[in-house]
Amino acid sequence: MKTVRRVSAMFLAAMTLAGCSTDPEDGNDVPSGWIRRQYAAGGTGYVDRSDPPPRVAGEIDDHTSARDRHTADDMVFLRYRNDIVAISPRLGGSLIQIEDYRTGHRRWKSRIGSVWPDPDSAAFRGGGPGSGK
Repeated sequence: MKTVRRVSAMFLAAMTLAGCSTDPEDGNDVPSGWIRRQYAAGGTGYVDRSDPPPRVAGEIDDHTSARDRHTADDMVFLRYRNDIVAISPRLGGSLIQIEDYRTGHRRWKSRIGSVWPDPDSAAFRGGGPGSGK
């Protein structure tokens, strides 16, 4: 019986934490489910076969507002609470890639490094609830 109570308590705690992470006051999550449904899977991300990056970024941002938007060269970057969405030109359309913030910042540092905080910096406060506060 103790095991059942312990498992139930752990399940309840996990559900409570999961509920907290989706609180709109905590920030915004990248609309990955919507992106998966809206665009075709293609290689390293998702593909819009006809629209250019600025238009695709606008569609995604209109669905779920990004915290910030940055354009560098021919790419558009959308910053969400814990993720970065990068939209680049691909064969007359766009390639949409989603990376967690740390990985994305490292990957596209030459384009966003001076604009968005470096997660490897000692001054980086993170984006989750209560982190770095």
